Amino acid sequence: MNTTLFPQLQTFLAVARARSFSAAARDLGVSRSAVSQSVRQLEEKLRVTLVARTTRSVSLTEAGRRLVESAGPAVAQVQAALTEVTAKPGEVGGRVRLTVPRAAFHLVLAPVLPKFRERHPRIEVELVFEDRMVDPVAEGFDAGFRLSEFVERDMVSVRLTDAFRFIVVGAPDYLDRHGIPERPEDLLQHECLTFRSATTGSLYAWELERGHRTWRVPVRGSLVGNDGLFCTLWAEQGLGLAYAMEPLVSEQLRKGSLRRVLEPYAAVVPGFFLYYPSRAQSSAPLRLFIETIRELTGKPPAARKQPEP
Repeated sequence: MNTTLFPQLQTFLAVARARSFSAAARDLGVSRSAVSQSVRQLEEKLRVTLVARTTRSVSLTEAGRRLVESAGPAVAQVQAALTEVTAKPGEVGGRVRLTVPRAAFHLVLAPVLPKFRERHPRIEVELVFEDRMVDPVAEGFDAGFRLSEFVERDMVSVRLTDAFRFIVVGAPDYLDRHGIPERPEDLLQHECLTFRSATTGSLYAWELERGHRTWRVPVRGSLVGNDGLFCTLWAEQGLGLAYAMEPLVSEQLRKGSLRRVLEPYAAVVPGFFLYYPSRAQSSAPLRLFIETIRELTGKPPAARKQPEP
């Protein structure tokens, strides 16, 4: 690596992660103009355009994407090595950057973080909360948490939870006022608290199943969010029906503030998985994070690569 380009490369990777010159400047603690100048200098040295800029957005060119995929892991290893040099004997330093849906944080990660920080205080953990599909290599993540259907087949995946159900729930007073749906199509006559997909931008259709038959019901309601967790809060207030991961509403079901409806049609999903590119296994901080989360979730030590179609 041409070491004279290393600072500019670090700046470019920050822009690639954030998809924003302003956000990269905040992360690096420098001015936006300094970030823009640094990226421009790198482009001039390499004689390629790395970032496509408009007044509204920033995106990577094909050359920019290739540079992120090839140089990103190497730069992360260099940064981790520099941090580790100052660590105490036997102590590992570095960073783990994770893309995490909020639901997975509550179900899996929240109880793990305190123990991991206690064991490895020199490892920085950066969490980016989002529900959309994310390519960890292209966007500078070490690993991600997702339901199995959102994990690409070329990723190594580690099971984090058992299978669980998605259920339809409502508050007792809402059900008393509006009646209890008996069939999936009855949902079209109800106030349904739904959310917009971060990946497609469309309203999420509720998925139900019974035996070999499945339904995708295009529910509608007067309250729409971008986070399904808020829908369960609104459901508790009697504002409508919500579609929820059963483990996340277990307490509300126990105390009776929410009730299951259409239970024979509840859809089962395999659960949450940790996923990462195979070459990321060389990262000592990520290995330690995976070891800790396996131990505390009680899952077996073997990771597996997603099967070929």
